[in-house]
Amino acid sequence: MSDPILFFDLKSPARRLRADIEKRLMAILDHGQYIGGPEVTGVEAELAAFTGAKHALAVASGTDALVIALMGEEVGPGDAVFLPAFTYNATANAVLMTGATPVFVDVDRATCNIDPAQLELAIERVVAEGRLKPKMVIAVDLYGLPADYPAIIPIAKQHGMTVLSDAAQALGGGQGNKRIGALCEMTATSFYPSKTLGAYGDGGAMFTDDDARFERWSSIRWHGTDAAKKESIRVGLNGRLDSMQCAVILSKLTIFEEELGLRAAHAARYLANLKGKIAVQTGGPDDRHAWGLFTVMVENRDAVMATLKDQGIPSAVYYSMPLHKHKAFAPHAPAEPLVNCEWLAAHALSLPFHPYLTDEQIDRVSSALLAAL
Repeated sequence: MSDPILFFDLKSPARRLRADIEKRLMAILDHGQYIGGPEVTGVEAELAAFTGAKHALAVASGTDALVIALMGEEVGPGDAVFLPAFTYNATANAVLMTGATPVFVDVDRATCNIDPAQLELAIERVVAEGRLKPKMVIAVDLYGLPADYPAIIPIAKQHGMTVLSDAAQALGGGQGNKRIGALCEMTATSFYPSKTLGAYGDGGAMFTDDDARFERWSSIRWHGTDAAKKESIRVGLNGRLDSMQCAVILSKLTIFEEELGLRAAHAARYLANLKGKIAVQTGGPDDRHAWGLFTVMVENRDAVMATLKDQGIPSAVYYSMPLHKHKAFAPHAPAEPLVNCEWLAAHALSLPFHPYLTDEQIDRVSSALLAAL
């Protein structure tokens, strides 16, 4: 009998790394530095080296990474922050937590990422209205595919804005000869357990080459204190990542390159099975997908999912509702329809995907999906 197909597999890497993780956790029990221990600085150094960014900062969650980045740029009331409406709600929540206004932008149907042409139109509308100041673009690297930074960054610079990469699903991907973390001036990522590099709890990290920005982030992360952690010199929060989660990430970094290679190989097999027969997320020639998720677009999605489930094949929808349709964000919905966001919300379907799939499982999922269409 075939092994069950898992949508995510968190147990296989845990089995592989258990002895190493236990050794690292025991070291923390011995030294007792549960907050701010050597594992924190160690993981920051390794993440910076991996991404090619000058600085990496470990924080308590991917959402905290977004909030700290916004606070570090003094984003607040009266500021407009542009983001795709087809993504997870944390991106919009982070903006609203600073008092700024989210401006939802349509995405490109093929990449599922923010459409640079629509971004430019949205900025022009805000400028013409004159009520808000364009302040920042949050470009989400959805499912692991980098956003179109070569197009987005010049648009932002033209309007005096900064660019923040929300790479929660995309650590390990890249563009050209650079990795995510070094593609734009600020990057935030998540270590939620199912991410490409996952902890065993919440966690996140931030990346920049800017020394002053890194110092601001470090201060905000620790209640806005100075380097001695004695005086609050700005408004901050408790955004620290604890030593134990950093130990887990340090262990998982030892197999991260291997797992990224497996993700790429599995995606290539899916694509060989499906391309030309079903719409799949598609990037540009310089994009290196991290394959946090493998997503296709189907008609009659509920019926397809039910058919797959009957055959023991799990699937999931990321995301069934664009952000501007959420009750919490509806007051900020644009007057014009976001056609591609709404289309993807009705058609996007993510298939089982993780480094520990077998070729037989990928072929089985592919065959069942095509038969269900």
